[in-house]
Amino acid sequence: MKRLIRFLIGTIALLLLLFGVALWLMFFSERPPLTTDPATLAGDGSTINYCELPVLDGRGKQAIDIPKGNTPGCYYDHFPLPILAECTEPLPAGADDIRGLWRGVEGGHVGHVERIEQCGSRVVVTASGIIHDSGPNSTAGLTTNDTEGSIGFTINNREYCARSSASMVWNEGVLDFHVFGWGPVVVRRYMDGDQLIWEYADGSTTRMDRLCELPADQRVPRKRGPRYQLGW
Repeated sequence: MKRLIRFLIGTIALLLLLFGVALWLMFFSERPPLTTDPATLAGDGSTINYCELPVLDGRGKQAIDIPKGNTPGCYYDHFPLPILAECTEPLPAGADDIRGLWRGVEGGHVGHVERIEQCGSRVVVTASGIIHDSGPNSTAGLTTNDTEGSIGFTINNREYCARSSASMVWNEGVLDFHVFGWGPVVVRRYMDGDQLIWEYADGSTTRMDRLCELPADQRVPRKRGPRYQLGW
């Protein structure tokens, strides 16, 4: 009986330790370095016609020539310029062209707006205050390595938000997001006719229509999910 009690106590202690380590890594570990071009972050992405997509003819920069885009702090405070504006590397075999500005019109996240950029095997998704950039770049790893501003809290006027990391892999015309780069698929994006389908980690499926201009109500990001205020 004593051995069972000691085993249970040890197991609980180990689980608490693992939970504490995971909590520290997610919210309190050093933030990834911000390598996004400052001019890109400072620029106004609401002035662009997103129905006029760049020509991927290989005459400009390659994906690996451009610094990695990631989220400034917990979230950007205005819609930035495209990360891959100067990139013209053709898409690889097996990749569908899902570039553009999209808005949810049916399903789980109606009203959600996101911008998708592609160049070579690199994909950048900008939405809801965050920038997820996966693929070859000049400053960091292949997986996204930034933050998730919709999940966090504030202590004494300092914000803490969750780390976020995923790879984006094409699988027969479907863009699969693998958590941490090697984990299970948590998000999928693919075309269905003229609509972009977004299957999110919460189990929802959203159908999205193409937009040419950023709606006025999207210039300042709307952050999803709970946030908590602690301290003073």
